Amino acid sequence: MIKIKIFLVFSITFALFQAYAPAQQQYTYNFLNLNADARSSAMAGNFVAFENDVNTIFYNPAGLATLDGKKASVGFFKHLMDINSGTASYSQKYKDIGYIGAGIRYVNYGSFDKYDEYFNNLGTFGVNDIALSVGYANRYMENLKYGVNVKFIFSSIDEYQSYGAAVDLGAMYTIPEQKMTLGASILNLGTQLKTYNGVRERLPLDIRVGMSKRLDYLPLTFNIGFSNLADEYDKFFERFKNVIVGGEFDLNEYVLLRAGYDNAARQNLETGSSKGIAGFSAGIGIKFKETYRLDYAFNSFGHIGSVHRINLAFDLK
Repeated sequence: MIKIKIFLVFSITFALFQAYAPAQQQYTYNFLNLNADARSSAMAGNFVAFENDVNTIFYNPAGLATLDGKKASVGFFKHLMDINSGTASYSQKYKDIGYIGAGIRYVNYGSFDKYDEYFNNLGTFGVNDIALSVGYANRYMENLKYGVNVKFIFSSIDEYQSYGAAVDLGAMYTIPEQKMTLGASILNLGTQLKTYNGVRERLPLDIRVGMSKRLDYLPLTFNIGFSNLADEYDKFFERFKNVIVGGEFDLNEYVLLRAGYDNAARQNLETGSSKGIAGFSAGIGIKFKETYRLDYAFNSFGHIGSVHRINLAFDLK
């Protein structure tokens, strides 16, 4: 029976995750590869070198040390095939000890019909994934930041449950005179503590590097980065095809326009001889009442479909 149920769930969610990892590699807790929030998603998920955003906790915990106050964010998006997901995050500086933060992300895959090996209907079952990150970051000298997350992961398929633990490590270096930030992170370094059914699987270890730069004569922050550098490839330089580029343009004081391109997603989402606009993303951020920002993102999966995200970020006193 478990084989039938897992087959149904994996068939439904295959299109959800195929853009984020090479097809020949199998991991558990693949939801950890999904983009977390609307701002980063609009720029194709390249957020490893962005400053002053609480959602950097999901990409590079060192980014918490760049926050200029208490910040929080909540977000929701409806993925393909009525899969619901959301995030919440918070961070602040704690005395002279450093910066602390927490972030939670969840995915609910909906309800599925359950059958036994004789195709008798046994009702329905649900599938859920949750990850809680608790982070710490600080500065080593003025320009170098470092951070670490401890991550607890829980997943359930009907009565079968699995949980694991992992750490995220990150560093960020700013070059103020060039308005440039360099970032690197190692994500999901951990293991399953309890398997679904006795089969131990690897976590989706991800190594990311990136750079963001504020242009001198244009109100544009450009970023470029590489993801999934820990994956196995036949040739070493094939991993650098996982390039992500994006940008955030300040239209005025209150409106920010964003766009991005994920090359790996575009290659993995090819259907037949057509890719459509797979791998491309866009979005907008609107600031209001000085302390709030509403973010929206559109991500294309080509002919498979598209997803929309929305986030509300706010400063706290």
